[in-house]
Amino acid sequence: MMDFGYGYMGGFGLIFMLIFWGLVILGIISLARSGFGGGYACGHSHSDGAHEKSPLDILKERYAKGEINKQEFEEKKKDLGV
Repeated sequence: MMDFGYGYMGGFGLIFMLIFWGLVILGIISLARSGFGGGYACGHSHSDGAHEKSPLDILKERYAKGEINKQEFEEKKKDLGV
């Protein structure tokens, strides 16, 4: 009987081999795109924005660090409408 080099399972072996390696490659690509854990490969979180700081909080931090003085703090606070 002539099997044309396809082996025991005939053409199905070739198809299953292609499907297997295709799934392996897709798995590697999906792992690489997700950053190998959590999807935070770029260094920042992708949250829904619930933990973001308000402009007033940022202004208070800058004042506390000494980046701006009291006069600048009050002016910027007034600009924010607070």
